[in-house]
Amino acid sequence: MTRDSAAEDAAGTEAMESLYPFLYSRETDLAAVLDQVRQSTVDKAREITALRATVLEQDRTRLTECADAMAAAFTMGGRLLTFGNGGSSTDSQDMASLFLNPSTGERPLPAFGLTNDIAVVTALCNDIGFDVVFARQVEAWGQRGDIAVGLSTSGNSANLLRAFDAAHERGMVTVGIAGYDGGKMAELDSIDYLFVVPSPSVHRIQEAQTTVYHALWELTHAALAAS
Repeated sequence: MTRDSAAEDAAGTEAMESLYPFLYSRETDLAAVLDQVRQSTVDKAREITALRATVLEQDRTRLTECADAMAAAFTMGGRLLTFGNGGSSTDSQDMASLFLNPSTGERPLPAFGLTNDIAVVTALCNDIGFDVVFARQVEAWGQRGDIAVGLSTSGNSANLLRAFDAAHERGMVTVGIAGYDGGKMAELDSIDYLFVVPSPSVHRIQEAQTTVYHALWELTHAALAAS
C-alpha cells in the first residue's frame, strides 16, 4: 500500500468513525453500545434541526420570493425541469415527482427530472460528453418562462453550471440548491435564486436540501392559491 493510499484509508476510517462512533467502540456491554447508538442518533437529529433553522433564518425572504416567481411561471404555462448528480439526482427526481404527482391532493404541476430517461442521459454522455448532459436537455426542452432547478452538494458540478447558463439564456427562472459555501454556483450570474446549506457534511446538506425544495413546493402552492 502506498503512503497516499494509507492516508486516504485513514481519512475514510476517521470520517466513518465520526459518523458512526459506536461501530468502532471497544465497548462489549450491549446496554452501553445501545446508549451510544441512541446518543449518535440524537446528536445527528440536533445537527439537522439546527441546520434547517439556519437555512430558514438566512433564506426566509428569498424562499418566498422564489416561490412567487415559480407560481407566476406555472400560471403562465411554465414547466419545471430538475437535475443533479448522484444523490442529488435522486433528490431532483423526488422534487419533480412532488410537483407532478403530490400525494396530498394538491394541484399537479408540470415537472420532470432530466435524469429520468437513462437512454437520453447515456447517449449524451457517450456521444458528446458528461458536461453537457443537462445543458443539451435544457436547450431541447426549455422555453422562456419555464423553471430550472439544479441540486449539488458541492456547488461545483460542471454539468450543472452549463445547464444554468443554458436556462438563463432561454429566459427560464433558475434556482440553485447547493451546500458548503455554494462553490462555483455562488459565482454564477445565471442563477436567479441560490440556496446554500452551510455545512461540511454531505449527509446534513442533503437532508436540509430536501427541506428546501419541500418548502418551495408548499410556498408555490400557497402563492398559486392566493393569486
